[in-house]
Amino acid sequence: MATVSVVTPTYNRARFLPDAVSSVLAQTYADLELIIVDDGSEDDTVKVLEPFLADGRVRYFYQENQGQSHARNLALEQARGDFIAFLDSDDMWAPEKLEKQLAVLRANPEVDIVHGDEAVIDEQGTVISIENMKRYSGRITRYLLADNSVSITTALVRRRCFDEMGGFDTSVGVADDYELWLRFSARYYYQYEPDIVASYRVMADQISSDKRRRFAANERIIREFLARYGQVLSPGDRRWGVARFYCRKARYLSRVGKRGSAIGAIAEAFSNAPLDSVVWKALYRVMVPRK
Repeated sequence: MATVSVVTPTYNRARFLPDAVSSVLAQTYADLELIIVDDGSEDDTVKVLEPFLADGRVRYFYQENQGQSHARNLALEQARGDFIAFLDSDDMWAPEKLEKQLAVLRANPEVDIVHGDEAVIDEQGTVISIENMKRYSGRITRYLLADNSVSITTALVRRRCFDEMGGFDTSVGVADDYELWLRFSARYYYQYEPDIVASYRVMADQISSDKRRRFAANERIIREFLARYGQVLSPGDRRWGVARFYCRKARYLSRVGKRGSAIGAIAEAFSNAPLDSVVWKALYRVMVPRK
């Protein structure tokens, strides 16, 4: 059995896929398998992968176009490893990513998921930012309600988490990783290691660049999570996290000129945490936008 199964879904990313694959095969920890699921690509994906298939660690699967979550689930079904990692086909890893994170998991049996930081790169691979959001360790559900602070490109997960709680929710359509991390947070322990272990590429045609769609998906995910797993949170933590989500949503809507919708989001925040200073600051920003 390969110790680590690396899951890489891909769709029309032949231009960037070789860099992603190379960054996996160059890991200082070599006991791995790379499972590439081609989600119906129409470009030169098969051709650019041919040189890599000579490495016995690389496994290639093709499916008709069904979406990223379906592709990831197919890879999970094929995975043989004790640990699962994810690398999208336009991103890259630092060479010691797996070695460092495996050491954390093996030294801390109570930790189920380890995650870290990432650099942001452009289409040419140039680093444009190394700033990262605040990330957390432990039982992080309330923080995840506020925002998704776990980068899937940086995560390494014990296989048993998927065996016990399942894979990606294919009904989500977008933000399927957020749904997974939030669901896993109801049971599992996260460990944040402050180290840049991956490079995340930003492009105009990414699903994640559609913020309005993503906010809508996140809101649905939060509501469904609370209906199923809300008992893992204290009432105070639940209100704290939900209020901060609606504050984020309100500030975004205000920035894009949707003031009426922004006020509606602020009202949701106030209904959860009317005395929270973060909510009042968000209200001020909605009413007095930055010039």
